[in-house]
Amino acid sequence: MSLHNLSYVCSHLKNCSTARVPITSIQYTKLHLGVILGLYRHGIISHVQLGSRKGPDTDPVQVTSENISTRRLWVTLKYHNAEPVLKHALLESKPSKKKTMKLPGLKRLIEGYWAENTKPLDPGDLLFLRTDKGILEAREAVELQRGGQLLCRFTSLR
Repeated sequence: MSLHNLSYVCSHLKNCSTARVPITSIQYTKLHLGVILGLYRHGIISHVQLGSRKGPDTDPVQVTSENISTRRLWVTLKYHNAEPVLKHALLESKPSKKKTMKLPGLKRLIEGYWAENTKPLDPGDLLFLRTDKGILEAREAVELQRGGQLLCRFTSLR
């Protein structure tokens, strides 16, 4: 079920970026948080804040099992010269066909070669994986010598 939700997040972020929406919210899950924090670390989005359905929290609120359904991640999208930094978002693994890749395949992708029917990374592309160390970008996974399940690919302004 989580890949269905992640496909929604990918399309939602791309649509908001194309429509030049400055701030948007997505459902709070550990998977979404990992991907969003990865986008933040790599400079694709400018701000992430936890909040409710009404908006970002002004005071910190602890996430509990009672309020988890109302928690949202509020994401501020980044723009450069009135152009969105986030250009494309694509789900790599489908719910019906999960793609996993070992370290040699990831190295080939990063070097610009096709690997296991997966398009190589272009300059400005970010590929996120689910590994035993959490959600990592492909280059981080190679540094840590980890393979994993391919999740989604984001293309940024070059």
